[in-house]
Amino acid sequence: MVQGAKFWDRLAERYSKKPITDEAAYQKKLEVTREYFRPDMEVLEFGCGTGSTAIAHAPFVKHIRATDISSAMIEIAKGKAEAANVDNVTFEQVTIEEIDVADESVDAVLGLSILHLLEDWEGAIDKVYEMLASGGVFVTSTVCLGDNMKWFRFVGPIGRLLGLMPLVKIFTERELSDSLTRAGFDIDYQWRVDKTVVFIVAKKTV
Repeated sequence: MVQGAKFWDRLAERYSKKPITDEAAYQKKLEVTREYFRPDMEVLEFGCGTGSTAIAHAPFVKHIRATDISSAMIEIAKGKAEAANVDNVTFEQVTIEEIDVADESVDAVLGLSILHLLEDWEGAIDKVYEMLASGGVFVTSTVCLGDNMKWFRFVGPIGRLLGLMPLVKIFTERELSDSLTRAGFDIDYQWRVDKTVVFIVAKKTV
């Protein structure tokens, strides 16, 4: 955790000022996600970064618990929420592995641009399934480099060794969807955003 947190702490300020690469795709993700929201929902987001998405979704749910590994990201997120007068989002520095959540206590979980950055991404999927109530949804936007950029598995470790990039796991869209269904989810919505990013809404039906 320490090494990863330091990497993102260094990038936090620059990351917060970086414009969204594909605004139209981002807005579509927000729109699709909100189709699953209700005003009484308890939502958890892991890997929330500087909080922009949690803040954007806040008016549509009861409460969002937004978490990230980076304390610098969390501090920026808190400042954004205060500036926007958003009071139903709670920001917290914690890893997905460390999050203490009762089973079947959350209505929706957001894991956006994060699964491919986790050592045990499949374990994270299993944990999300356990914390979701029946009928709850897991919304994830994930980089699947195994489909078109398999060569990255050789470049990535060098970049990480030099401190230029974080851990990045290489898997395919099929491997991601298979992991979700193996955990018990039904895929309710799946969209290939571009050659690497896959957006999925997975539902816990039991």
